[in-house]
Amino acid sequence: MAVMVAPENTPVWVNTSRCKACDICVDACPAGVLSMKADASSTLGAIIDIVAPEACIGCNECELSCPDFAIYVAEKSEFKFAKLTDTSKARQEAIMNNGYRLPAQFKEVM
Repeated sequence: MAVMVAPENTPVWVNTSRCKACDICVDACPAGVLSMKADASSTLGAIIDIVAPEACIGCNECELSCPDFAIYVAEKSEFKFAKLTDTSKARQEAIMNNGYRLPAQFKEVM
């Protein structure tokens, strides 16, 4: 099996053709990098969205929890990941409290 090579300057990416919109990766992400978004072409009416790639801490929780092997995280040798911040934690809490979707009115606090 070939090793997956990360797209340049991308910490996390999704093979949307494999994603079944189960929300598991969104729940697993401690940094609020992932969210669900409406997608009429999806079986469940939603699909995964990478809303804050710059906040990815490279923990691999999303990749490890995906039952369909649809999400990938770059190798630490290929990408400089962020540190977990209070802003990332607040974004994750807002996503969780809004049914796994980033609220439209969510504002980043720096």
